[in-house]
Amino acid sequence: MRRDWHGGYGAGSRNSETRRDEKAEKKDITVMTENALDYLALLLALTGGFLDAYTYVTRGGVFANAQTGNIVLLGIGISEGAWQSALGYLAPILAFASGILIAELIRRWGGAGLHWRQAALLMETAILGAVGFMPVSMNWAANICVSFACALQVESFRKVHGNAFATTMCTGNLRSAMEMLFRYFDGREKNMRNKSLLYCVVILTFAAGAALG
Repeated sequence: MRRDWHGGYGAGSRNSETRRDEKAEKKDITVMTENALDYLALLLALTGGFLDAYTYVTRGGVFANAQTGNIVLLGIGISEGAWQSALGYLAPILAFASGILIAELIRRWGGAGLHWRQAALLMETAILGAVGFMPVSMNWAANICVSFACALQVESFRKVHGNAFATTMCTGNLRSAMEMLFRYFDGREKNMRNKSLLYCVVILTFAAGAALG
């Protein structure tokens, strides 16, 4: 290796060491970011399970996240002529749809100095904080607010490590977990085991949130 006039190694050596340091730093940041994403996914799944159980058990039997369940109950209410009950399920469905649209608008316009996902998460936190002060007589408003907040969450956080996942429902996560488990045992994609385990942990965390709710 070439040495400079002062007996030390040349600029090429120093540049090489600098590049190695930068790569190591970037690797550390990547690892920390991935770990933070894992924890965030679990926290959001815990919140999703809690909110579904909370609105169903204490807010009149309405699902905050599972709009499929609300649509089924809406259809049953219509078939039985229970119009007031049916409207109670229609309102959170419309609120959820509105939340998706608002999340997309936040992404389009930005978050006033914040990342758009952070802005959406702050809005969700503020809404849920307000719901905690609503009395039982305002269950209809609480269900609308929670469904709207859940829509912000499900639209803003749809991937972890490039893999699609949901923090407010489990059907898609269960499908993905089993698909990746099959690929692992099939022997073609060895890295599928960890991905399958991540989905399973998210599902269990969602169930834990429901138990807390």
